[in-house]
Amino acid sequence: MVPVSTDHRSPSPGAATPLGALPLPGGVNFAVHAPRATDVWVCIVDVDETGTRHEQRLRLPAQTAGVHHGFVAGIEEGTRYCLRAAGPWEPESGLRFNENKALLDPYARRIDGALGDGAALLPYGEDGGPSDIDSLAEIPLSVVTGAPPAPAPGPGVAWDRTVICEVHVGSYTARHPGVPEELRGTYLGLAQPAVLDHLRRIGVTAVELLPVQACLTEPGVRSRGMRNHWGYSTGAYFAPDPRYAASPGQEVEEFTAMVSALHAAGLEVLMDVVYNHTAEESVAGPSLAWRGLDAPGYYLLENGDDLDYTGCGNTVDCASPAALRMVLDSLRLFAGEYGVDGFRFDLASVLGRGRTATGPQGPVIPFDRRAPLLSAIAADPLLASRKLIAEPWDATGEGYQVGGFPPVWAEWNDRYRDTVRSFFAGGSTVGDLASRVSGSQDLFGAQGRTPFSSINFVTAHDGFTARDLVSYERKHNEANGEKNRDGTDNNHSVNHGFEGGTTDPAILAARAAHVRALLATLLLSTGTPMLLGGDELGHTQYGNNNAYCVPLDTPAADAFAVDWDAADADLTAFVARVAMVRRAAPVLRQHEFFDGRATQDGESDLVWFAADGAEMPGDAWQSPEVRTLQAWVDGSDVRAPGHDRAVPEKDALIIWHSGGDAVIVLGGPESCTHDWELIVDTSRPRGEPADRPDGAPAVFGSRAEVTVSGPTVLAFQQV
Repeated sequence: MVPVSTDHRSPSPGAATPLGALPLPGGVNFAVHAPRATDVWVCIVDVDETGTRHEQRLRLPAQTAGVHHGFVAGIEEGTRYCLRAAGPWEPESGLRFNENKALLDPYARRIDGALGDGAALLPYGEDGGPSDIDSLAEIPLSVVTGAPPAPAPGPGVAWDRTVICEVHVGSYTARHPGVPEELRGTYLGLAQPAVLDHLRRIGVTAVELLPVQACLTEPGVRSRGMRNHWGYSTGAYFAPDPRYAASPGQEVEEFTAMVSALHAAGLEVLMDVVYNHTAEESVAGPSLAWRGLDAPGYYLLENGDDLDYTGCGNTVDCASPAALRMVLDSLRLFAGEYGVDGFRFDLASVLGRGRTATGPQGPVIPFDRRAPLLSAIAADPLLASRKLIAEPWDATGEGYQVGGFPPVWAEWNDRYRDTVRSFFAGGSTVGDLASRVSGSQDLFGAQGRTPFSSINFVTAHDGFTARDLVSYERKHNEANGEKNRDGTDNNHSVNHGFEGGTTDPAILAARAAHVRALLATLLLSTGTPMLLGGDELGHTQYGNNNAYCVPLDTPAADAFAVDWDAADADLTAFVARVAMVRRAAPVLRQHEFFDGRATQDGESDLVWFAADGAEMPGDAWQSPEVRTLQAWVDGSDVRAPGHDRAVPEKDALIIWHSGGDAVIVLGGPESCTHDWELIVDTSRPRGEPADRPDGAPAVFGSRAEVTVSGPTVLAFQQV
């Protein structure tokens, strides 16, 4: 039995807003959305010297529009508490109230502790009825927490100058020798000067953090003795994840300090947020928060069971007022009080599931670009001013919506990823490549969108690293405990003659050149580039393309951490060089799509050429034998963001090649008679072209020939 003291502090009615625990002079106001509950208790929890938890149950005395609320005098910030709710047990309606289950506050701003016995967390017993096991000892506790310290203002980087780097807070710095040991793998570790200087050196302007809202590992993963490493299993949408705090209990202050440090360095902070599902899994899973308070209000249900559009057991009902309010309140908290500059929405198609219809297979909730939550975000003055990035798919075929989101959104472009990977692996045609490197106008060219709507990437957390992409032909995910069944088989990867690590210098050289070609393509393409943190250092996951979990007790330094001591210094210098070229060349960052318009020089804004220097013939675009593409961009009429008129710049010429030995004649229209300076050469370790004997830059005539072999990218600018 859980020790329970009598209610000697009867709460006063308090207020129904805001939801959660609000510290006020003299006490704390609690407000909990639970419209179908008959009673809701706030349980103040103390822990004795033996570690036993003792609770004082305080019934919230008032209810307004489905919100139970009350003011509790005599408590303050730092108080630990949980919730309990009583109500009907009607599984067919999704109602599984059980006051034996201690619950997290869905609006908790800090949580303390970890999940315990999985059986005790289940709301049902062996007979399918309500469980009589009390779960207080097995649940993290909510902590009364006030507003965070005010962060430093963000740098407000324009989209045309944005270069994103996706990082895992723990893995990126857990082995960084320039970070104090006690700060490695933490929020404060990411804020250290050595890390900030590196990010700025490689041209990054925005750091996209893998989920940093408090994560609770899913039951299925816990049953294998593993923990969720990435964080896509949210347990509290308003609380920074405590596992990244250098000092336990200081995650709120340290998260704010990290944001301020990144802002001071000119870097924006983007958060990967997971509003499509929660850590509760399906109705067979635990009752941790939402399911014990209002399952029909938070989840998509059919006859009391979850509709699973996410592949994670449950789907948040983003058209429900309760869920919509929760998501908006969470976003406003991090954008407003924490100063976050933008958000990447995991499985964002779920956010557009707006109306229910019935089809031959049962309920159908089609994607609607004007769905309530998408419209609410776009109409919110604070959120609409932030960078909004959709992962435009979910776990269903109908959910694949690349190019289908409203204009305020940018989107992860997996068509770009697959095409670029495939082209340099000998697959995709030059026609496919041309569409992607020029901004994917076929996907994003309508309804007022710009090339920056396309978030271009060749690698991300979900999949191979760049090094592994050229070192493994197949995934090696055995360590995940799922018999290598997890993770995609559609990788477009090659191993250059040997599977995995090798010391063969020829293979290593081929792999390095291949990586440079991939990363140069990314940074020189039209659109918004996103690097995977660690790719610039040669990071490997040893062929694991789904590194979402690690054994439970794995230290951060061994959890797919970037090995800075083994970093490829040449590759880092290469990425820094190509990023510098992008930054210095508005011709590569135009805010309008190429449309064949005549420029001031009388030429089209973009012209494509074949290996022989002639314009690409029509029958070559989809020929698998054609492995060279040249893009000539007229610099006389650059459509630069922030300008009311076109800006004259230097012409640019970029060459992509993925075949064997070839001689390429530099392309260009007849009017282009100027010389070219080679500024990026991916055949060289640092991308710097070989200078002439007299030390002058490498200059080529307008119809000069260059020799290439294997995956290669060359970038020239007008002399």
